[in-house]
Amino acid sequence: MTAADTDVKDRGPAEIPDVLDARLVPAAVSCWGATVSALVVGWQAGVGVAAGCGLAGVCVWALAIRSAREGRRSGVTWVVLGALLIGAGFAVAGAWHAHGVQTHPLRAVRAGQRLVAVVQLTDDPKRVSTGPFGGPKVMMRAALVEYRLGGRVVHSGGAVTVMAPTVGWRTLLPGQRVEFGARVARPWRADLTVAVLRAEAAPTSVSEPPWWQRMAGRVRGDFATSAHRALSDDAAGLLPGLVIGDTSTLTEHVEENFRETDLTHLTAVSGANISILLGAILVSMRALTVDPRVGAAAAGAALVMFVILARPSPSVLRAAVMGAVALLALCTGRRKQALPALCAAVIGLLAWSPGLAVDAGFALSVLATAGLIVIAPGWADWLRAHGWWRIPADSFAVAAAAFVVTTPLVIALTGHLSLVAIVVNMLIEPVIAPITILGALGALLACVWSPLATAVMHCTAPPLWWLLTVSDRAAALGASVSLPTGLRSGLVIAVLCALVLIATRGRSGTR
Repeated sequence: MTAADTDVKDRGPAEIPDVLDARLVPAAVSCWGATVSALVVGWQAGVGVAAGCGLAGVCVWALAIRSAREGRRSGVTWVVLGALLIGAGFAVAGAWHAHGVQTHPLRAVRAGQRLVAVVQLTDDPKRVSTGPFGGPKVMMRAALVEYRLGGRVVHSGGAVTVMAPTVGWRTLLPGQRVEFGARVARPWRADLTVAVLRAEAAPTSVSEPPWWQRMAGRVRGDFATSAHRALSDDAAGLLPGLVIGDTSTLTEHVEENFRETDLTHLTAVSGANISILLGAILVSMRALTVDPRVGAAAAGAALVMFVILARPSPSVLRAAVMGAVALLALCTGRRKQALPALCAAVIGLLAWSPGLAVDAGFALSVLATAGLIVIAPGWADWLRAHGWWRIPADSFAVAAAAFVVTTPLVIALTGHLSLVAIVVNMLIEPVIAPITILGALGALLACVWSPLATAVMHCTAPPLWWLLTVSDRAAALGASVSLPTGLRSGLVIAVLCALVLIATRGRSGTR
């Protein structure tokens, strides 16, 4: 036995660094980029990308065959080939969807033209800030069923955005079919939205929502009512946002504090919510000595109910797919690999809804999760090796990794940079899990027995007080910087963040 062998044996297997399985990364990047090109540039660009990927795939395939005949096998070649082929497929799909939107009959209607539309809501109405003379407004996503213009009825599908006054619209639920008069406006983004419909009054007819949406709406309403009975206005408005992403009762003061300190991600359901809830369910089942497969089934049922309750927004869908991948790994007994699961989630979600490719919330969610998987463990190990305790090291590494990978996109979109975001996220991280678990339990009990739900929500008061206090004090510091928005600013910040990652890679051992 050599000295090197003895050294490896003495260190033990625990110190052998984990190597991430990145074989799906090129495929995820390829399908995402191909879809973006088709949606943003146009269906012609999608066709061009598909042709380019196809030609490149043929060349790579020929190279792989030649290498195999010569006895040289390269897994990288097949990974690249797979990425090119899936990129070509997604480019064709993106071009098909983009062509359908660009040739939609509603696109031929002049902007500002009045018509009568029938749509089916796909999201809850969300309040939006308007000018001083516009009055309160709500915005919601919907699927177009038909529209009437000049005595002609056009039956057509397509996604639309509805801007409407709060009266008659605020209490509507997803799944309801509504008829209303509106003016046509052009869409703001290239996300497969056919048009923006600006409703001029309350809808003239409203159908009943599906039974599961009625039930979800009742649970959300009972949850909010019980929260207001047990907590202060600020805390009661924040709790549904933290648990199920419902920000309808979030006070403007808290919303502004969260925006100033870069905490708005807490009120958008993410993988953290799913991980906390599924972890609590599985640990409870294990404590009751229930068969792991039964526990996985219970967690899967809870996942479906949570998605219905939280509504299928991009971040909720991504988190749900990640949770489903984790449950599949549990049932099959295979070791969970976070990076392949994330890539599979991206590919699956883009195949199901190509419009997610240009959704900022979806991109931020994926980037943050990737940072936690790839960067945070190495930084946490480096901090612990230099004297940090485990909990503070992990908290700081998680907050810093998420901050570094998402900052370029945040700057490009908003131009806002909080200088205290890492510290604030580190300080509030310990209270997020208790709030999420107790809040979810309170939401479940709210539709069963309100007094018990109120008692449970009283237990969330201390952690909510800490969260609100930290955000309020941090926002009062005014430690934020306003930068120009746009692609150029985002690229500059991305280069700076990349230099930070390169500088810390060797020290932290990030792989």
